[in-house]
Amino acid sequence: MLDVALFVSNATRLKAVLEQGPSAHYYTTLVTLISISLLLLVVIGILLVLIARLNLNEVEKQWQLNQLNNAATTLVFITVIINVFITAFGAQKTGFLAARTSRNPL
Repeated sequence: MLDVALFVSNATRLKAVLEQGPSAHYYTTLVTLISISLLLLVVIGILLVLIARLNLNEVEKQWQLNQLNNAATTLVFITVIINVFITAFGAQKTGFLAARTSRNPL
C-alpha cells in the first residue's frame, strides 16, 4: 500500500510541477526525478506481484525469489533516495522565512 501511496504522491507532485510550467525553479530536474521515481515504483510493483505469485516452498524457486527480493529491495532504496532529492528540490519557502526573504533587504 505504501507503494501506491508514494505513486499517488509523486503523480500529484508531477502535476503541480507541470502546472507551474518550465519557468518554475528546478523544473527539468523535478520532472526528471519524479518521472524516474514513478517508473521505479511501477517496476517495484511488478516485482512484488511476481514475488507473491512464486511458491517459496519449492526449493528450486527459492534462489529466484531471493534474487527478485534483492532487486526489489535495491529499487526501493534507490526510490527513497530519489524522493529525498525530489523533496529537497521541491521545497518552497513558507512562513517566517518566506516573509523575511520577500522584503527588500537592508
